[in-house]
Amino acid sequence: VLPEGVWSREGLSQRDRSFITVAALTVLYRPNELRLHIGRALHNGVTKEEISEIIMHLAIYGGFPTSVEGMHIATEVFAEHDKKKEAKEKA
Repeated sequence: VLPEGVWSREGLSQRDRSFITVAALTVLYRPNELRLHIGRALHNGVTKEEISEIIMHLAIYGGFPTSVEGMHIATEVFAEHDKKKEAKEKA
């Protein structure tokens, strides 16, 4: 099944899939993919607070260094997201 097919399957909402994907990519330490999927999670309605909680919760299961790196990535993505949102609002 291609990734598009996985994301369009019935059974889980896009929001739920984003939760799972952010968690998996954090624990697997896939920083490039995590960056992309944090942006997608925001688009799918996951809040910054929820993303932060997902990543911090995983410190126990994936290791503290992995979680810290995930938070650094999330902070960068949040800043980029806010910048784009502000630019849109000004336009």
